[in-house]
Amino acid sequence: MFDHILVPLDGSALAECVLPHVVAVAQALGSQVTLLGVLERGDTAGRVQSVDPLGWHIRKAEAEASLEGVRTRLQDVGLRVQSALLEGQAAERIIEYAYENGIDLIILSSHGRSGLSGWNVSSIVLKIILRAYLPIMIVRAYQPVTGGLGDLRYRRLLVPLDCSRRAECVLSLSTTLARHHEADLLAAHVVVRPQMPRWSPPTQEDVELANRIVERNRLEATRYLKQLQSRLDVHVRTSVLLSDHTAETLHDLVEQANADLVILSAHGYSGGTKWPYGSTVVNFIGYGTTPLMIVQDLSPDEVERTRAEMLARERKGH
Repeated sequence: MFDHILVPLDGSALAECVLPHVVAVAQALGSQVTLLGVLERGDTAGRVQSVDPLGWHIRKAEAEASLEGVRTRLQDVGLRVQSALLEGQAAERIIEYAYENGIDLIILSSHGRSGLSGWNVSSIVLKIILRAYLPIMIVRAYQPVTGGLGDLRYRRLLVPLDCSRRAECVLSLSTTLARHHEADLLAAHVVVRPQMPRWSPPTQEDVELANRIVERNRLEATRYLKQLQSRLDVHVRTSVLLSDHTAETLHDLVEQANADLVILSAHGYSGGTKWPYGSTVVNFIGYGTTPLMIVQDLSPDEVERTRAEMLARERKGH
């Protein structure tokens, strides 16, 4: 499953809010953990600023000491941990390291040394999320876990499903975490009412047709989730909801169910390969308030590169 977890850290308390989740996930999966720090040089208008050698060595020593301290703490609770310190642009170096070292999952704090902001994730974190094309876990730094490093237990896991095989890529991870933490697993499906954009109001025939479609989809979803319950070896609760907006309904369900982890497939039945995430996942990245685990159903080679990424690569090659 996820044999090797990468945990980027910048020495800040906000970044270290991920650590209880790292323990909770790594212990459940038996994963090795790598702590990664990146020392950045100042960059103004595309030119690297001069760096005081003594100050740089002090920063490097402090970063190494910080990583070593975290490594020791994680080893004390039984994890297999190593650390690495790189230099360069943080997002780029983290992604490069992930590819070069066979990382299966990146666990990120939503914010780090730059501090909390009105944005749900920092700019560096967003770059990693959009470009890594790997499974990602986002921990909300503005809602830190209280208690000891190894005390976190997931109690309620919310797993939205759209009845597609593609979305089921989350099930192995979800059941493993639920089994280890003895957590409730809530499998939810949102039946969306058909949209009928038009100049004139829908006719009675239109309304009846829409109602038939909704009822058919509701019955199919109910049957699917009931069948899912029978083939998973953990306790599964199910919920079929009717809504005009999938993401909004799921956000409400997170609060109502008091879920402490949301696990989503990067894409569902309607997703292609043009973007690394479907619309529901993008909404949860931007507006979710609980820890979020995104299981990428595409390999890095399957995701289409953006024009910006392709042009940047071409320029580097010249």
